[in-house]
Amino acid sequence: MNWFSTYHVHHRVTEHFRKGRAFLRGDAAHIHSPAGGQGMNTGIGDAINLAWKLAAVVAGRAPEKLLDSYEAERIGFARRLVATTDRVFSFATAEGRIADILRTRIAPVLIPMVMQVEMAREYLFRTVSQITLNYRGSPLSQGAAGHVYGGDRLPWVSVEGQDNFPTLAAITWQIHVYGTASAELAAWCAGHDVPLHVFAWRSEHEAAGLTRDAIYLLRPDTYVALVDASGAPGALDRYFADHGIRLGPRDAGVTE
Repeated sequence: MNWFSTYHVHHRVTEHFRKGRAFLRGDAAHIHSPAGGQGMNTGIGDAINLAWKLAAVVAGRAPEKLLDSYEAERIGFARRLVATTDRVFSFATAEGRIADILRTRIAPVLIPMVMQVEMAREYLFRTVSQITLNYRGSPLSQGAAGHVYGGDRLPWVSVEGQDNFPTLAAITWQIHVYGTASAELAAWCAGHDVPLHVFAWRSEHEAAGLTRDAIYLLRPDTYVALVDASGAPGALDRYFADHGIRLGPRDAGVTE
């Protein structure tokens, strides 16, 4: 052996993600083993969650208290992630005869068997990709319709090879309607420079848990802020008024 080093793994989460004008994200806020490859996705999630809020406050379109929701929405997930990767790493590095048998004899047989089950593969994919992460308990999340709640990730739906996610490339507030948007809603969106995207109702939307003609208000980080089954724009006025958010000039439009 010509060279070796000792590898130390830390599992820590900072007590707070914000203190005054200082914010922590990524490895500065939470550090853990590389088990599951979760570090990059988590750091990116922190960044986009904080970025749109900082932009709104700096531009004078939202009160400073909006920044408090950054820690409220991200620290709980960070704690769960660190606890999970800690358990996985402990299993992978545990010493002793029982641990050796579990790791070298049982796991290599059991894991491939479990992965043959489609439900298990889907659960693992959704967990590792973090698409199950939601902000349902956040003060910025309101309403529910069907299987979608405020704070959820917008369900991905593909219809005849076309899906509903290309609009999410725009980092802005936007509204999705699956079915028919009322004239009042279209007028509200045009008057507030909020893009309105209308998708013709299909059975695939219902299967994904969406509700016909409901309003899905999406935050700039693409999470669902508000769900309103009535489809009336009054819910939008109340939402932005309650949170003190003023919409900035954006390119408005309705796409079918």
